[in-house]
Amino acid sequence: MSNGSSMNEFLLLALADTRELQLLHFWLFLAIYLAALLGNGLIITAITCDHRLHTPMYFFLLNLSLIDLGSISTTVPKAMANSLWDTRDISYTGCIAQLFLFVFLMSAEFYLLTVMAYDRYVAICKPLHYGTLLGSRACVHMAAAAWGTGFLNALLHTANTFSLPLCHGNVLDQFFCEIPQILKLSCSDAYRREVGLLVITASFGFGCFISVLLSYVQIFRTVLRIPSELGRHKAFSTCIPHLAVVSLFLSTAMFAHLKPPSISSPSLDLVLAVLYSVVPPAVNPFIYSMRNQELKNTLKKLIQSFFWQQL
Repeated sequence: MSNGSSMNEFLLLALADTRELQLLHFWLFLAIYLAALLGNGLIITAITCDHRLHTPMYFFLLNLSLIDLGSISTTVPKAMANSLWDTRDISYTGCIAQLFLFVFLMSAEFYLLTVMAYDRYVAICKPLHYGTLLGSRACVHMAAAAWGTGFLNALLHTANTFSLPLCHGNVLDQFFCEIPQILKLSCSDAYRREVGLLVITASFGFGCFISVLLSYVQIFRTVLRIPSELGRHKAFSTCIPHLAVVSLFLSTAMFAHLKPPSISSPSLDLVLAVLYSVVPPAVNPFIYSMRNQELKNTLKKLIQSFFWQQL
């Protein structure tokens, strides 16, 4: 098989060999997917309906929930369908669409998390300038930049990846289409161009990582100088959820793609892929709502009003 033009489909990694385990994986993915839909849907509804949450921090959180809904919907429903119907195939165009959407949304999430770190930095370290530096227009521009950069990044990588000649069959060692797995199918020297693009993208990602790191160094220095214990606790409670989300996202994604080849295996790659692509969208809403009293109060009112309407 010389190139992608003669290929009609790819074969994804089978999650299990026996029918019982396939059904177990289906129900597990279904539970995670429903949790993600419920958690992110509630956050989007709460922020949209409560005018008290129409602030920069919650505006960015709404965008993060939209991205999380999109990213988990890109990979999990197809994996659920394959487990339920005992299939492995994904069409060539379906693989292109899945890879594009996955790279688009994951890139946008990383850039948005960088913007959210800047939001916390300004709120804690420069509170008097918060309204000026993070006005409504500035917030829209920063969110649009995160979405737009993710889109351009995905367009570049998808076009380049699927322009490579594929010489090593159509079997992918992952439960969804991702760039490293498709590069394994490319001809010996053809993948170097995409590797170069990945290095450039990683350099931008490293710059974002340094930006987040420096923001939190300044945040912690400022918070530790607050004389009141209540003030320190309040300041920490607004940035700890974001720090937890960033740590989960970066640690799993970096280990998945930067781990030594000597410890790589299909089962480990599968676990790491689930950890960085499936788990964060499901747990992010709970991380953000756990220590946020405003959000918890709004969610409580929404749930109570829903049940009162049913009675």
